[in-house]
Amino acid sequence: MSSQTTSHRTGPAHPAAAPDSGWATSAAVFAAILMMLAGVLGVLVGVAAILRDEIYVVTPQYVVGLDVTVWGWVHLGLAVLLGAAGAGVVWGRDWARVVGVGVAGLNLIAHFAFLPFYPVWSLVIIALDVLVIWALAVYPGEPD
Repeated sequence: MSSQTTSHRTGPAHPAAAPDSGWATSAAVFAAILMMLAGVLGVLVGVAAILRDEIYVVTPQYVVGLDVTVWGWVHLGLAVLLGAAGAGVVWGRDWARVVGVGVAGLNLIAHFAFLPFYPVWSLVIIALDVLVIWALAVYPGEPD
């Protein structure tokens, strides 16, 4: 009696690579576009704070006692990094996803500290930064 054995494979051909979902890819592209848009708007906010800091309401009793001009430089630097990472994500660079998550996290913290100066804008940017971090974290990347 001879027995025939058949092997059945289940799962993806490359077990280390997770299957790409349309939602994750769409979310990553959306996150990249948001990052580039936030970069452009962050440059505008930063330049406005640097050149004309009386635009923002100054609160004397706030924990983070930085001058509005300093906040302008912080926002300008983060905006440039965020926009560059967004462009990198669009071009499919793996480093851009890691940098994007890090810079979006720093941008989130900076806008949390900037809440007393521009609360509505800061809350909107915080929410978008959370969305960007989520989208970049769940995106599996391009298959090899």
